[in-house]
Amino acid sequence: MQTLANIFKALSDTTRLRVLKLLESGELCVCDIVTALDMSQPKISFHLNTLKEAGLIIDRKEGRWIHYRLDDSDFFRRFMLMSVLERIPKDAVTEDKERLAEFLQKKPANGIVVPIENKKRCCGSNS
Repeated sequence: MQTLANIFKALSDTTRLRVLKLLESGELCVCDIVTALDMSQPKISFHLNTLKEAGLIIDRKEGRWIHYRLDDSDFFRRFMLMSVLERIPKDAVTEDKERLAEFLQKKPANGIVVPIENKKRCCGSNS
C-alpha cells in the first residue's frame, strides 16, 4: 500500500509533473532540468528524489553528473505515466521546453562544463 501512496504523492505536485513531461522526450541531466524549470538545483533534486522513490524515474551517473529518464520497467507505473502525461496540456510546459531547447543548443557535445545563467555550472554533454 505504501508503494501506491508514494506513486500518488509523486504525481500530486505540478513541479514533478513538469519534470516527467520533460523526461517524456528522453534522458536529461539535472542541469538540463534546472534550466528548463528555472529553479534551483537543490529544489529540483528534491523533486527528482521523490519521483525516483516512487519508481517513476531512474538515474545513471556519468562522472559527477546524474542523468534521469522515465522508468518503463514496471507495467503498472508505465501505464500510469502514459495516462498522466497524455493529460498534461502541451501549453502547460511550453516555456519549459523552450528554455530546455535553447540551453541544449548552447551545450557542447564534448562534455565540457558550461555556465548556466545566474546559477552554478553544469555538464556539457548532450544526452
